[in-house]
Amino acid sequence: MTDLELFRRLAALKSAGMPCCLVTIVDARGSTPRGPGAKMIVCADKTTWGSVGGGCGEKQAISAALRCLLSTRKPELLRVDLTDDLGARGGDVCGGSMSVFVEPAGPGV
Repeated sequence: MTDLELFRRLAALKSAGMPCCLVTIVDARGSTPRGPGAKMIVCADKTTWGSVGGGCGEKQAISAALRCLLSTRKPELLRVDLTDDLGARGGDVCGGSMSVFVEPAGPGV
């Protein structure tokens, strides 16, 4: 999904009164699946558009967006660690880290 498509979707959601958050990677260090500027929309019903990389990191970003939507209604800068010190997942990690900015972007914002 291109940024233009993503922002069109965001405008449509806002017009429809659907609560959502915009999640953007603002910093990446080491090996990460996506780099700075990658974006994802997360809605209160857990629908998403776009991606900040998939896997555990994206799940953490979705959880932060839902927390923003359902509780705090405040932006959050989230640090996502994509390393696996114990090797418990057999090496299925990237080995880097990233910061994602989660901001409410739906109606009333």
